[in-house]
Amino acid sequence: MTATATTATTSPVARKSAIARYATLATRVLTGLLFTVTGLNGFLNFMPAPDPSTMAPAGVAFTAALYATGYMLQLVAGVQVVAGVLLVIGRFVPLALALLAPMVVNIFLIHVFLEPSGLGIAILVVLAEIGLAWAYRDRFRPMLQAR
Repeated sequence: MTATATTATTSPVARKSAIARYATLATRVLTGLLFTVTGLNGFLNFMPAPDPSTMAPAGVAFTAALYATGYMLQLVAGVQVVAGVLLVIGRFVPLALALLAPMVVNIFLIHVFLEPSGLGIAILVVLAEIGLAWAYRDRFRPMLQAR
């Protein structure tokens, strides 16, 4: 009888933990797929580019400046592919999140200040990054300790 009572009291906690694990897994894989696909698109151009006439002029100018460097868009695409694959396979996840963090901030700020049309997706990407960073917070603690 005691074992039954103990199982009944710990069961909701176990289910909650399982739900959190599945939510983290789904978020990690979906975010990884998003960055892998968009990174590959930077090299292979299989998705149609937005029409510049429908974009804000500041967003077009920013993209043109990145393109004019001759390397920045390729660097961004390469980092997206590497970090996205790491997220999908579940290896070096904290490293992948650290690599993507500056890109996620930049994506968000571009949509806030230069190209407001994609702000909804940008917010979802920020929430995914924050959620994953929170789920892996124990892995980040040593990096954040003063020595």
